[in-house]
Amino acid sequence: MRWRTILLQYCFLLITCVLTALEAVPIDIDKTKVQNIHPVESAKIEPPDTGLYYDEYLKQVIDVLETDKHFREKLQKADIEEIKSGRLSKELDLVSHHVRTKLDELKRQEVGRLRMLIKAKLDSLQDIGMDHQALLKQFDHLNHLNPDKFESTDLDMLIKAATSDLEHYDKTRHEEFKKYEMMKEHERREYLKTLNEEKRKEEESKFEEMKKKHENHPKVNHPGSKDQLKEVWEETDGLDPNDFDPKTFFKLHDVNSDGFLDEQELEALFTKELEKVYDPKNEEDDMVEMEEERLRMREHVMNEVDTNKDRLVTLEEFLKATEKKEFLEPDSWETLDQQQFFTEEELKEYENIIALQENELKKKADELQKQKEELQRQHDQLEAQKLEYHQVIQQMEQKKLQQGIPPSGPAGELKFEPQMGSGESC
Repeated sequence: MRWRTILLQYCFLLITCVLTALEAVPIDIDKTKVQNIHPVESAKIEPPDTGLYYDEYLKQVIDVLETDKHFREKLQKADIEEIKSGRLSKELDLVSHHVRTKLDELKRQEVGRLRMLIKAKLDSLQDIGMDHQALLKQFDHLNHLNPDKFESTDLDMLIKAATSDLEHYDKTRHEEFKKYEMMKEHERREYLKTLNEEKRKEEESKFEEMKKKHENHPKVNHPGSKDQLKEVWEETDGLDPNDFDPKTFFKLHDVNSDGFLDEQELEALFTKELEKVYDPKNEEDDMVEMEEERLRMREHVMNEVDTNKDRLVTLEEFLKATEKKEFLEPDSWETLDQQQFFTEEELKEYENIIALQENELKKKADELQKQKEELQRQHDQLEAQKLEYHQVIQQMEQKKLQQGIPPSGPAGELKFEPQMGSGESC
């Protein structure tokens, strides 16, 4: 269904499958040229994880909303701006009681989950006396003022939060990748410091050798270029490159037949190019770098093709892109091994941050060690006092026995055997 595709594709393609009730516009294919085109099965496609901390909640809310006929019909006709603006959230007031009850339960579960996260964080910081309700305000994907009811405000906040968070998701991924590369180089240099001169030279030589080996790969076609798409057409689709047709290509790779190429479907097109550079069996090839390369390729194509910036490529946008001169891009793609991820200054700054963090951890570790030693000292002191007490008790009991006094019981009471009278028998 188109509304679901628009909403969730905009939210980094949370759900890529569509409802079968609304079919995409058919595209004619010359079946004399294209053989063995297998229709995609209508089985449910498992949605990818968005990386949001409320990912599961978002999916569950959408699944429940899909079960309401009225809401589905309204959203079928919606466009991106209507969804993003929150105007459609008002339709929530018209959904069935059964759906509202389910949404209420989902919200209560989510609020409970967030409270557990807050408690765990506060416990780790050894913080007490904090107002959990006030801390819930930091979560902007639900209305914390009413933790028991899912209202139109909640749907509005959920859509806007997901839209905003996912618009910055790619940027965050790039930043995390940069940190990953700096950490990798930092650890390599720290390791070299532990070696003697001979071993250090051997490691440096091995590093340069692996680097050259990784850089020695076939030409990588420009993502989205005619050469790149024709390679997929020939090697993945098994079709004659002389019969390459952009319209047919779009139909073949719109795997869920919703009339769009989403970000996952686009990224799948780059697999052949990535395999030229990265092999999980090779020590010199880093699979984290491969995923960064895939992300860069997808971003490049989206910037060139996605004219309305809705994170979806329509057939019209795709065909227009094939008419541009960039489609015939003769140059190869500049891979990550041809780029510098960070400067020496950035690495030094990052290492300073690491050093500060390590110092903080060391301080905490020293404090915990001191606390441990103090507890052990107190324990030993108590054990010594306990032993001294028992020794004093034993000494007192011995003196009493020597003086003919009956021994005391556990509570200090006297213990004695009653004397039997002369007329009593055993």
